[in-house]
Amino acid sequence: MDRLDREIVNAIQSDFPITSRPFLDLANKLGFTEDVILSRIRILKERGIIRRIGGNFQSRKLNFTSTLCAAKVPEEKLNTFVETVNRYSGVTHNYLRDHEYNVWFTFIAPDMKSIDLALKEISEATGVADILNLPAVRMFKIKVDFEV
Repeated sequence: MDRLDREIVNAIQSDFPITSRPFLDLANKLGFTEDVILSRIRILKERGIIRRIGGNFQSRKLNFTSTLCAAKVPEEKLNTFVETVNRYSGVTHNYLRDHEYNVWFTFIAPDMKSIDLALKEISEATGVADILNLPAVRMFKIKVDFEV
């Protein structure tokens, strides 16, 4: 990543313009053209540096529910499991951990019944039976930016 790539990643994390032409506004802020910014973002997405650009909403304020899930996934089922989990639009994060429960992901849905059904589907599709559903008892919200 060069200086412009880093500036783009830093700028879009928490200060993405909410306008009719956000990439033009970002281009003006960074001193480049809209085409340059769009091209750079496209390349960053292709390289896997940017996973997605989208809103971050507080699910409870939208009358949705969310939960943290943890799964004990054997190495030989890891790719299939992760691909299956990622097909669900309610999955917002999915990551590996060095732990007995090695795959962790967050899931948002209209209600817990929908999440339970999805977890059952994931288990049946992948053969992974040990999936924990760990809904929050108390919510702590922090803002996290990763300076690049």
